[in-house]
Amino acid sequence: MSTLTAEAAATGLASTPTLRRTTGWMFIVGALAFGAAATVLSSTFDWPDILREPADVVLPSLADGGTNLVWTWFAVAWTYGVIAVPMLLLPAALGRRDDVVLRAATAIGTASVVLSVAGFLRWVFVVPPLAREYVAGDATTREAVAAAWMAQHQYGGALLGEHLGELLAIGWSVAVAVVVLRTKVLPGWVGVSGLVVSVLYFLNQGEIMATAIPDFPVWDLAGLIGSTGWGLWVAALGVAILRHPVKA
Repeated sequence: MSTLTAEAAATGLASTPTLRRTTGWMFIVGALAFGAAATVLSSTFDWPDILREPADVVLPSLADGGTNLVWTWFAVAWTYGVIAVPMLLLPAALGRRDDVVLRAATAIGTASVVLSVAGFLRWVFVVPPLAREYVAGDATTREAVAAAWMAQHQYGGALLGEHLGELLAIGWSVAVAVVVLRTKVLPGWVGVSGLVVSVLYFLNQGEIMATAIPDFPVWDLAGLIGSTGWGLWVAALGVAILRHPVKA
């Protein structure tokens, strides 16, 4: 063992093959599992397009989906939540536990996952009771439920899950990409592609802002291209960690 490697191991800064494998595979499995769950949700509930529909479309559709649809939302939430674990492991897996940028990025990334998971879990714990009340209620009840649904949808969905959750996720990927390009700890394509997908994902903020400011500019494909590209980049990050041993 070289002197540098021995000193790193002694101070707890060295990355081990087991840690790298765990981190890499968790990025891959998390991204692919979320993609699979999201695909099922899209085919059964027209997600994410249905998020911009009014209560008289969304709530009856959710009620019609029944328990299976609620469990699909549950799966979407917690398969996304898996990504928080490799985010936390990433600085150690790259042998850069003392990197201030990576440590800040880890806090930002895990916060983004918490916000997004909370936004997804609304569809398990908050929206189904509203859907049942809406379907069973009279006109007055439906009007009140629709107002309650819109309030929680804008706060828990548009604000917390989509606006803050996505912005923090983008901040994490930008920081990781910059660290990769600066330190060469992983191949350069990881950093360049991370910056590209982060920019594309950021453009989806136009659609979210338009829920509050109707004339805000929107690029309709930004959500699909940005979120898909970001998810694929997360999986590619896992592959890069597996294929390229970290240099001491």
